[in-house]
Amino acid sequence: MNFRRFFLAAFVALFTAMTSNAANEGLEPLIQNVYSRDVQLLNGSWHYLLDQLEVGYYDYRREPTDNGFFKDHQVNNVDSYKEYDFDSAPVMAIPGDWNTWEDRFLHYEGTMWFKKDFLYEPDGGRAYLYIGAANYDAKVYVNGVKVGEHIGGYTPFNMEVTDVLKPGKNFVVVKVDNKRYLEAVPTVNCDWFNFGGITRDVMIVNVPKTYIRNYKLQLKKDSQNVVAGFIQLDGEKAQQKVSVEIPELKVKKEYTTDANGYVEFEFKAKPRLWSPADSFLYDVKVASETDAVEDEIGFRTIQTRGREILLNGEPVFLKGISIHEEAPFRSGRICSEEENLTLLNWAKELGCNYVRLAHYPHNEKMVRMAEKMGLMVWSEIPVYWTIQWENPDTYANAHNQLMEMIDRDQNRAAVIIWSIANETPHGEARDKFLSSLSISARKKDDARLISMAMERGDKSPTVISINDTMNQWVDIVSCNQYMGWYDGKNEKLDRVRWEVDYEKPLVFSEMGGGALAGHHGGKDEFWTEEYQAELYAKTIKMIDERVPGFAGMSPWILMDFRSPRRLLPHIQDGYNRKGLISNRGQKKQAFYVLQEWYETK
Repeated sequence: MNFRRFFLAAFVALFTAMTSNAANEGLEPLIQNVYSRDVQLLNGSWHYLLDQLEVGYYDYRREPTDNGFFKDHQVNNVDSYKEYDFDSAPVMAIPGDWNTWEDRFLHYEGTMWFKKDFLYEPDGGRAYLYIGAANYDAKVYVNGVKVGEHIGGYTPFNMEVTDVLKPGKNFVVVKVDNKRYLEAVPTVNCDWFNFGGITRDVMIVNVPKTYIRNYKLQLKKDSQNVVAGFIQLDGEKAQQKVSVEIPELKVKKEYTTDANGYVEFEFKAKPRLWSPADSFLYDVKVASETDAVEDEIGFRTIQTRGREILLNGEPVFLKGISIHEEAPFRSGRICSEEENLTLLNWAKELGCNYVRLAHYPHNEKMVRMAEKMGLMVWSEIPVYWTIQWENPDTYANAHNQLMEMIDRDQNRAAVIIWSIANETPHGEARDKFLSSLSISARKKDDARLISMAMERGDKSPTVISINDTMNQWVDIVSCNQYMGWYDGKNEKLDRVRWEVDYEKPLVFSEMGGGALAGHHGGKDEFWTEEYQAELYAKTIKMIDERVPGFAGMSPWILMDFRSPRRLLPHIQDGYNRKGLISNRGQKKQAFYVLQEWYETK
C-alpha cells in the first residue's frame, strides 16, 4: 500500500468512527435472507393521513410531542376529542408510493402517516419488524412506542419488537417524510422522481432466541475451488456448533462460533459456476443448534485483467442496459414481482447479459430474479451529482446505505459491481469521501469489483478520454458519455477516437439520447425515433472502430421514467425520454439497433 492509500485508509477508519448516522436510531443489524424466515406479511391496506405541517409530530412550539399521531388514542369525540382519526381515514396499498396513488398527491413532498392493525401471537422466540424500504425518513412506532428511525429511501432496515408486541391486537404507525435536503443522499438535485411512501414489503420476522442473523458464502477472491464466508449468531447462546450444507456438492461442514457468535470459514469445493449462460444456484442450508436457514446461492469469480473483465476466468463483454425501479405502464414505484419481471424480460429480449440498477439499490426480489435469469448486476448507492462532501453526517448516511446494500445482497452471485457514485464533480473533498467508501466496500467484500459513473476529461475536441483521480480506487473505469445529445450532434461520433490511459476495463455506464415514442422525422431532428436510432448506430460504429479496451456498456435507459427536470411540453411532459421503450411499453427504433449489435457480441 502506497503512502496515499495508507493515509486514506486511516482517514476512512477515523471518519467512520467519528460519524454515526444518529438518525438511524433503534435499528438492529440487518437480518440476512428474511424471505426464508417465518414471516407475517403486513402488506395490504394501510390507513393514511397527509400531514403537511407535521402536526402529528410537533406541538405548536415546533417541539416533538409525546402525544403525537403515533399514540392513536381512542376517544369518543363527545367528552374528549382529537383532530385526527386513522380508523376513518382512507387506505393505501402498501407497498406502494403515495404520488401515484391519487392524482392530488403527484407532486407532494412532505409527511404522510400510515397505520396498520394486525394480530400477533408470540411463539416464545424473538420478533423483528422489517421494512424493505421507505422513502426517505421513516419513524416507526409499535403500539404507540417508538421502535426505530431510518434515513435513506432504498435500503432495508429492521428493529426488534419482541418486548413491544402483545398477544392479540397490535398496531404499527410509520411517519414517512420524503422532503429533500441539501445534506441528504441523494441531495435535492437529481434526475428521477422522488416517490414517497413505504415502497417495499413490511413484515414481522419471527426467529429463535438465538438465531442466525447473518451469513456469507461466496468463492474466495481469485479462486474457483475455495468457498469462503462467515456465520454470525445473535442471542444469549452465542457460542455453539454451526454447519454449512450444500447437498449437491456433498458438502457438510461444522464449525463452532466464538463468544460473540461469529465464525469465519473456508473449504474446498468444485462448484458449477454461475454465468449468464448457466445461471445455476445451489440449495444451501446454514444451521446452528437453535436455528436453520435455507438459501439459493450461486458461485462465480469476477476479476479484471488489464482492460478485460473476467467472469470465471474468461473474458466477458457487458451487454447491458440501465434500469430505474419504476413500474412499466403505470409509472409508479415498482411494488410487485410481475413488474420486476416485465423490465428484466425486456432486458433479456434486448440481448443483455448485464443490468445497471440505477441510481440506488433496487428491491431484493429484483436482484434475485436477475440472478435466476442470468443477468449480471451493477448495484449502486445514490451518491449522485453534488453531495455535501465535507459534511460528516452526509458521509455517514452514504456509508450506511453502502453497508446496507452489501449486507442484503452479499450472497448474490449476479452482483458483480458495487458502485459508489454517479457523475460527481472533481475535488479533494469528493476524492476523500469516495475513496473512503471504496475502502469500506473492499473491506466488507473483496470479491466483487468497485466502480462509479465518471464524467469525461477529453484530451482534445477529437480525442476523447477520462481524467479522474478516482481511477486508482476503482476496478472498472466507467463513464457517462453523451456525444450526440449533450455534446454536439450525431455527426461528432463519426470523427472522434478514444484514448484512455488507465490500464483498466472501460465501460460506458451511460450513453444515449431522448426520443418520444411514435414521433418521427429526419435522422438529424432531435426527439425523433430516427435521431435516437442514428445516435445508437453511430455510437456502435465508433466503439467498434475507435474505442480500444472497451469492455461493455449500459445505455441510458431501458424505459422512459418520470423526472421533474424534464419540462418540454408535448415531448417530455415530466418524463426523461431516453428510454429504448416508452413508459407505455412501446419499443423505439433504437431498441432494435442495440438488439442487433448485442446479437453479434
